[in-house]
Amino acid sequence: MGTITRSLANNITTSGVILPAGITNSSVSAVTSFANASGGTLTLLSTQTASASATISFTTGLDSTYDEYQFHFINMHPASANINFQFNGSTDGGSNYNVTKTTTMFHARHYEDDSSTDLDYRGGNDLAQSTAFQDLTIGTNTNNDDNTCGVLTLFNPSSTTYVKHFIATTNSASSNPFAYNAYVAGYFNTTSAVNAIQFKHSSGNTDDGIIKLYGVKKS
Repeated sequence: MGTITRSLANNITTSGVILPAGITNSSVSAVTSFANASGGTLTLLSTQTASASATISFTTGLDSTYDEYQFHFINMHPASANINFQFNGSTDGGSNYNVTKTTTMFHARHYEDDSSTDLDYRGGNDLAQSTAFQDLTIGTNTNNDDNTCGVLTLFNPSSTTYVKHFIATTNSASSNPFAYNAYVAGYFNTTSAVNAIQFKHSSGNTDDGIIKLYGVKKS
């Protein structure tokens, strides 16, 4: 059987890592962001800043331009203690936020004093064919330094053939206090285009925070 050889002269980094075929040291050094390497780039479509806001709504930008959209939450700080950050969708441009959805939710939690940790499914925070707002966090506190950060990804919201899947990961500084890492996934069970998204806390206003909407362009 013949011997298969491959020149690795330009495919070994200075630390000795062998790169895939077609990727060289020079091409790696040319990468300026993770998005370039992953085959998709984020295009900022809009930014909203909360200030004692009852709701934060995105009624433009969700269309057929992109197959994937991301909402980035930065330091969402509630006015009321021990409440949940939530979202819902609309098929009528934001007149109503009541799209039927089925979801799952689980979390990881670790107390600051190391007194307790857990990882469990949150059956009380998921939805089954419900039009209610979906929780993205559980029990965020109102201490001056408490907040929620995370990302919600919505796939192909303009499709008129398929349901609309979404995935979210958040981390909160919550009551007691502890780090609370929540994972949510599900789908809007509609073949109508989802063209608006609204965020709010389950009680009271959002005192402060920034939400950025990005479109994900695949190369």
